[in-house]
Amino acid sequence: MSKKVNPFKSVRVKLFLTLSLIIIGIIIFLILVNNFVFGQFYLYSKRTALKSVYFTVNDYYNIGEQGDLTSELEQMAIRNNFDILIRNDQNVNVYTSNKNFFSTYGQMNEMTSRFDTGAGETIEENDNYVITRIKDTKNGLTYVLLAATLDNGYLLYIRIPINSIQESVKISNNFLYLMAGFAILISAVIVSYVSRKFTEPILELNSIAKKMSNLDFSHKYRTTDADDEINNLGKSINLMSDKLERTIKQLRDTNIELEKDIEEKSKLDEMRKSFISDVSHELKTPIALIQGYSEGLLENVNSDEESRKFYAEVILDETNKMDKLVKQLLELMKLEYGKREFNDTTFNIVEVEKEVIRKSQVMIEEAQVEIEFNTPEEINVIADDFYIEQVVSNYMTNAIKHVEEVNGKKLIKIENVVDVEKNKVRIKVFNTGQQIAEEHLNRIWNRFYKVDASRNRKDGGTGIGLAFVKAIMSNYGNSYGVVNKEDGVEFYFELELKI
Repeated sequence: MSKKVNPFKSVRVKLFLTLSLIIIGIIIFLILVNNFVFGQFYLYSKRTALKSVYFTVNDYYNIGEQGDLTSELEQMAIRNNFDILIRNDQNVNVYTSNKNFFSTYGQMNEMTSRFDTGAGETIEENDNYVITRIKDTKNGLTYVLLAATLDNGYLLYIRIPINSIQESVKISNNFLYLMAGFAILISAVIVSYVSRKFTEPILELNSIAKKMSNLDFSHKYRTTDADDEINNLGKSINLMSDKLERTIKQLRDTNIELEKDIEEKSKLDEMRKSFISDVSHELKTPIALIQGYSEGLLENVNSDEESRKFYAEVILDETNKMDKLVKQLLELMKLEYGKREFNDTTFNIVEVEKEVIRKSQVMIEEAQVEIEFNTPEEINVIADDFYIEQVVSNYMTNAIKHVEEVNGKKLIKIENVVDVEKNKVRIKVFNTGQQIAEEHLNRIWNRFYKVDASRNRKDGGTGIGLAFVKAIMSNYGNSYGVVNKEDGVEFYFELELKI
């Protein structure tokens, strides 16, 4: 179960919060600058303008060109919100931009009575002029006043109200607050978009890395032509994913081969043990017979030629049986453990059945059995005809050995049932006689398995015929089996049709 990620610890949220805090910090910084720096800067710029007017007026009087001075002073006063007053050395007003200013400075000695100079603050002072912050007690306004003596002896007074500065700062702050609100909203959208554009590739790479940790290499990062760190990281992860996939595939293939080798060795060991066990079990009786008859020959138990010939024939017969048994066991082991390759061809199963009946004719006549064989002349199938003939032969031999008379006759019936839908043909071999007990129906396919004494009829075979059928059909993956009928037993197997 994957660990749930805290959303506040995600890269996207962290990036969003970081950028948002930076933007808010910048806005707060601008407000603080506006409150504490803007006023000082504004005052500095106005002081500079006051001094500029002083130098301009002084220059005009020094060079004696006074024709345009009045219009120039009017423009300066209007442009900078200045009140300008010039008095000559006779205390006569040469120029004033504001009548109230004129009345205020009608007499020089009135300055101290109209302005609280004692409460004033000197901002800048030299031999030619002094700049003071003063408060008009009558109207409650605060001014910055430049009082100067021109080179020609005239007196120059220039004032500017600084209440407008404070008002400007207040208006500027209000504007900044308004703009801050809009900036935060707009920046939230922009920051959200930017953070998503930055984090989506990272989240995609993280998802790909998690899938890689679960050995899922189907997902790849969609690279672009951009030469940035994330795109290069994506290329590296894709390269690592491909290499890991190839390496793991090689490891899996190697592991499968190793498992096959181990399984093969295990099968060989099991086959070897089973073969030794089966041979040891089945060869006890013939070896004992051979040993007994051989000792009889050596000790001349019977001196006549006919008896010695009989002993020799028994020894030879048992030797042939052992040879046949060992060969059949080896073949059966190969079939059961997948060591035998089939040579599949297309052939007519009817012809195979006819050939088996022909080869079994002597046994059929000895058992006085009636054969019922009504089938189409041609049913083509796909399989190895050599092994299929053995299956039919084993069924036929088994039927002949176990057939019994029922309702006055011994009957063996061979029937072929074609199923076009399944593309199969079912070959059935029926013999009249006793039914097989339920507990034996599945066991009879095992090697050397024999039913109880009441059901054990003489067979004279090796006891592995039905095991052969099971091994061959299992290799083909086709159905086989036995069914008890009302008056006998029916064995069957299926083959694939050739269309």
